[in-house]
Amino acid sequence: MKEFFIRRWALALTAAVAVLSGCGGSSDAPASMQVRSSVESRVQPDSAVQDVARVKSRSAAAAPKASVVSLGELAVEKTEASASVGPRLIGAGRDVSATKSGSATQSLWQWKETPAGGAVAAISFRAEGAYGVRLGVLVKQLPGSATVRVYTQASPGKVFEISGHEILQLIERNQAAGDQSDAARTWWTPDTGEGEATLEVELPRSVATTALNISVPTLSHIFVNLAVPTEEELRAQQQSTKDIGDSDSCNLDASCHSDGASERNAVARMVFVKDAKSYLCTGTLLNDGNSTGKPYFLSANHCISDQTVASTLRTDWFFRSSSCNSGALQSSSSRKVGGAQLLYASAETDVALLLLSDTPPAGAVFAGWDASTVGLGASIIGLHHPSGDLLKLSYGTVMGQSACATTSGTSFSCSGTSGNYYRVNWSQGTTQGGSSGSALFRSGKVIGTLYGGSAVCTNKSSSDFYGRFDVAYNAALKNWLAPTGGSTARTAVYRFYNSKTGAHFFTASAAERDFVIRTFPEFGYENIAFYAYPNESSGKDPVFRFYNATSGAHFYSGSVAERDFVIANFPEFRYEVVSWYAQTASGNGASPIYRFYNSKTGAHFYTISAAERDFVIQVHTDFRYEGPMYHAWTTQ
Repeated sequence: MKEFFIRRWALALTAAVAVLSGCGGSSDAPASMQVRSSVESRVQPDSAVQDVARVKSRSAAAAPKASVVSLGELAVEKTEASASVGPRLIGAGRDVSATKSGSATQSLWQWKETPAGGAVAAISFRAEGAYGVRLGVLVKQLPGSATVRVYTQASPGKVFEISGHEILQLIERNQAAGDQSDAARTWWTPDTGEGEATLEVELPRSVATTALNISVPTLSHIFVNLAVPTEEELRAQQQSTKDIGDSDSCNLDASCHSDGASERNAVARMVFVKDAKSYLCTGTLLNDGNSTGKPYFLSANHCISDQTVASTLRTDWFFRSSSCNSGALQSSSSRKVGGAQLLYASAETDVALLLLSDTPPAGAVFAGWDASTVGLGASIIGLHHPSGDLLKLSYGTVMGQSACATTSGTSFSCSGTSGNYYRVNWSQGTTQGGSSGSALFRSGKVIGTLYGGSAVCTNKSSSDFYGRFDVAYNAALKNWLAPTGGSTARTAVYRFYNSKTGAHFFTASAAERDFVIRTFPEFGYENIAFYAYPNESSGKDPVFRFYNATSGAHFYSGSVAERDFVIANFPEFRYEVVSWYAQTASGNGASPIYRFYNSKTGAHFYTISAAERDFVIQVHTDFRYEGPMYHAWTTQ
């Protein structure tokens, strides 16, 4: 009955959308656009933020009893990376022998039955003295409809939740970039902010616990306190106990100055994992020539230079003081943990361009940029997180150009009066480890990214070096930031798992997604399944949606002939809408959508994940594989 009401409501929604489209809605026709030399900034509107909250609330009693894995104090020396170049080291990798293999981990799960007939179990990892823990979950086999949760034993009712299929997609993205190592198959959990993290896995009723093969051979032990207290916490504590605020004294609190007041909303503190070690850098959200709202994010190649590391990225937004020199974090600060797709990285200008997986928060600024060359004597500002501190502002001057190259490890040298880098001297403020990748601004627009340097508070004659944005732009960045043929935004297609019917439901409507989440608790939200186009255009084919009144499931087809055949021969299949537009053929970066038929339930299953396809073939013998049906996209 509830499926029937979803169907009826969806038809009404579709009609409303059709009316809105006729009144000036978005068009899928490509817009002609010349290659630009500069772009203005734009502000993220409230309406653009349609993400579903990843942190859920539940009864603490719902948490299963967890097995415990304990690690002692960190034995390695807590050293930082060189201040001249490189991200700031904040966490060390630690081996976890108790969960080093899938079989060892399997022996620690204490499975209990869920109310829906599935199974759930948890393992608690404790690292003595840690300010935070990120677990490196090595995935060999994971059901797409599994639910994975991360929380602390102190707060089991507040959980981070992610679906198995989203983890599989992250792994496939790493592997598609050429990494076939175990690192590519590792999902790094969010940092709990404490010395303990609990990993919980819930399997649907159709999956045996023996089908799960994951392990936690390593974790990242955060030995720096990344937290900054709010004003209320400061009053309660009398003083701050944080480590992260110990940047050099000449750094200027960005909240004390009107300069950069808009640009500072484009800057985020970055936390990421490489080789099980955790690091800090700074990055900047960029606008593109069409103001599409795609979250392009600029940082340094020496911070993130491969996809596997990009997938671990966390961004901290509005990470600045609540008022001038308050030392307290403003209340609007927010955290995104979905990682990113690495689009381009180059050591020539030490630049990295990423596409964030999460939507930036409302009020974030997509910074403007200028791809013209900046001359000697230009006044500039820097906005960055030195030592990972609250946002700081530096004032300086472009002193010229230089050629720079890494000599060994984190050391580099720069020389000459020409090259791919700007030489900058500061009149106020400086940079430190953690500032790496931050943007250089001139007249409110990005013109460079921080490589490194010897600038310190006590010596204003020493210089920092920034990769030239104009060089990186002409080399590659223009392909994303100002494509000559324009671009048409793809829309997310969301996926649900119905625990009662065992079938999946897909929708390209955020409104319908939210309606289902609010109304039907048996529909477990599994996040974005893939991306497609919301409107008809040349080369794009419609995907049709049916409701099967007998099975209570939906059926999707990318074939006009199949649509007509179903309408003519199967009256129990009620045709609803064109759900989205994709491609019947391969090409244009599209990936196949694989389809299965469940002979027991009469329902179909669809996935863009080859790993999930293989899991279903191997584990679910009642699912008959029907092959690729049409092609969609794994990214915007």
